[in-house]
Amino acid sequence: MTDLHKLPHPLVASIPLVVLIGLLAIVITLFGSDALSGGSQIALIMGMAVCVLISMVFYHVPWKSFEQQFNLTMGSIFVTLLILLTVGMLSGSWMVSGVVPTLIYYGVQILSPRFFLVSACAICSLVSLLSGSSWTTIATIGVALLGIGQALGIPDAWTAGAIISGAYFGDKMSPLSDTTILASSAVRVDIFEHIRYMMHTTVPTISITLLIFLIAGLGHNSDGELHVEEFTSGLSSTFNISAWTLVVPALTGILIAKRVPSVIVLFISSITAGITALILQPHLLTEIAADSSLGNTAALVRGLAITFYGSTAIQTGSQTLNDLVSTGGMAGMLNTIWLIICAMCFGAAMVASGMIHSITSVAIKWIRSRFSLVSSTVATGLLMNIATGDQFISIVLSADVFREVYQQQGYEPRLLSRTTEDAVTVTSVLVPWNTCGMTQATVLGVPTLVYLPYCFFNLLSPLMTLLVAAIGWKIKRQQPSTEQE
Repeated sequence: MTDLHKLPHPLVASIPLVVLIGLLAIVITLFGSDALSGGSQIALIMGMAVCVLISMVFYHVPWKSFEQQFNLTMGSIFVTLLILLTVGMLSGSWMVSGVVPTLIYYGVQILSPRFFLVSACAICSLVSLLSGSSWTTIATIGVALLGIGQALGIPDAWTAGAIISGAYFGDKMSPLSDTTILASSAVRVDIFEHIRYMMHTTVPTISITLLIFLIAGLGHNSDGELHVEEFTSGLSSTFNISAWTLVVPALTGILIAKRVPSVIVLFISSITAGITALILQPHLLTEIAADSSLGNTAALVRGLAITFYGSTAIQTGSQTLNDLVSTGGMAGMLNTIWLIICAMCFGAAMVASGMIHSITSVAIKWIRSRFSLVSSTVATGLLMNIATGDQFISIVLSADVFREVYQQQGYEPRLLSRTTEDAVTVTSVLVPWNTCGMTQATVLGVPTLVYLPYCFFNLLSPLMTLLVAAIGWKIKRQQPSTEQE
């Protein structure tokens, strides 16, 4: 790090952030929901360039300092990138093996008019928890549930709120979620430790959310019948629906409970799901292989390999189901990996230049207690979501700004990772110009400000983390650190 006497003024240190926010605003305007496909990455690199330029020209920070920080930062996220690739492998194998379809098949059959809202929230929670993706959940099962809600006469805003609440609960708590992986890795906390610690705020929040939807549903007087026959028949005719597929998530749960390292858990789960696919879904693997010249064994091996690394498009006879069961494999994680690399480059430049330290020195002056520390983190996360328009960037920047502050105050890193998720991940969908808000409003056909009041899980999460901070439940403090890295 640069000499503390040569740190840039906080206003100067904010210039790269202002430039980044301005560029992201342009990118989101031009590319919309496709901003993550390259535009946001360019904005991050340009922001990094501004940071480097100011530091080298006006503060004489040598390029060697940036190189050293880049090497240190990239080394720290290597396991994260490996996890993301393994997650892609797992998402494809869980879908093609029939694990997720089996759970959905049985889940949709418990729907009833009076319990529709709470069921929709629960089903989206389960699907998102298994897939690790709120976007995929909302764009597939969420769209189907919205249509069912319309048939029952339930207002779209309520249905959208239930869908989004459930989807973002699963996204937040799933070890397959890129935001969960990013939040834990940005603060250097084991992902399963991060998830376990989030349960202290997330379980009460989702419980309150489900109770609200249950009460709201009981007040619904429609006697309409749910038309799920096409949905279930499409799954049963395409996949071999079997309770045996549930062995895979059961094994995964056991490994997680035994605190086996994340990469090992995900890899074993992927291989187990792959074996399940060979036994129960060989017809799908042959379809995915799409090469009639191959023998049966070769086609199965080719189909399984594509399931692990590439995109799959299984035909079910229903476009909604086609979208639901399609996967991207390891290749589908490349945009996220690209974004993380660019975001880490920006963060590394801010650290090497001393600009992050300059900004956090201002934040420290306003922190007087545990509650002020957590509330400052929540406020910063919300501001980042509003200003940058992207949850991934907001997570990285929030972690970069407060990592050293939490260390100096003697609080555990997992408190920062949990607060970041409570403040950033779940609120991104509530901002109309955020990539999440724009995407979900477009997919569901319900404007962001219309569904916002009914996204109870997303609204309550930041409040719950503030309440827990005020009480001090499960928050440990060590001797404040005075070391400068």
